[in-house]
This record gives sequence, structure tokens and C-alpha cells, in this order.
Amino acid sequence: MSKLKRAAGAPRRRLKNILVLHGPNLNLLGAREPRIYGKETIQSINERLSRMAGSEGASLQVFQSNHEGALIERVQGGKQQRISWIIVNPGGLTHTSVALRDAFAAVKIPFIEVHLSNIYSREPFRRHSYFSDLAVGTICGLGSRGYDLALQFVLQESR
Repeated sequence: MSKLKRAAGAPRRRLKNILVLHGPNLNLLGAREPRIYGKETIQSINERLSRMAGSEGASLQVFQSNHEGALIERVQGGKQQRISWIIVNPGGLTHTSVALRDAFAAVKIPFIEVHLSNIYSREPFRRHSYFSDLAVGTICGLGSRGYDLALQFVLQESR
């Protein structure tokens, strides 16, 4: 909308450019331990999130990798690509990756951490996250709907 057509004093709506990052083994959703991680596939989750974002006029990109370095490079590239928010499920890297954590700290793109299972009710080593203290919020234990809740928040957030 041109400046002339925009109502005087009306705030300019900034297009949200959202990145959803899926960490190691999330490509196996639907088949991998469905009792813990559910039966929904990553493709189904991504399609649902894309529809939600599109209905709000936001851009949504998704990326999954089993490789820590690829995830780090994707986070680092977020600044150049003008990513406004990241929704991340770091998978097993949640409990081990200082390097991925450092990438989030360096780019300063706000993010929400999502986990399908409740990491606090599982094995003791899963109860620590290297990301939670940097995240705007953490959602865990709600299955794939945790992604939906994170995206709803991002779409309504005015940052």
C-alpha cells in the first residue's frame, strides 16, 4: 500500500518471515517411537504450519537436518534472509549443542523452542536445554500442536 493510500498515522504492518527448524531425527516423525513423538509426519506438520502462516500473510520457510553444522549455517543465514522469528525443535541437540546455542545468541533473532515430548518427564539427561534461557518461550509435551501454538504466538507478536 502506498504512503498516500495508508491512513495517516496507521502503523505499517511488517511482513513476518518465519523459519521453522527441525533438528536431528525429526525427519522420522510418524515412524520413530510414535508412543513418544506421535504419528504425525514432518511433512504434515510443515503443511499445516504453511497454511496457518499463509492465511495471516506471513512467509514461512522450513528446514530439517540431521547435521549440527547445517542447522548452525541456517541460523546464521537468518539475518541475511531477514528472518524475523525462528521456531526450533533442536531434537537431541537440545541437550548437547553449545555451538547451535551460540549461533542463536549471535544472530539475536527471537525464537521459540518446541519439543514434542515433555523433556522434563523423561530421562535425566533430557531435562537440560542449552536453548531455553535464550528462547522467548519454550513449549514441550503437547505433541505437534506445540508448533501450532508457537506459530500462533509469532503471528500475533508485534516485534
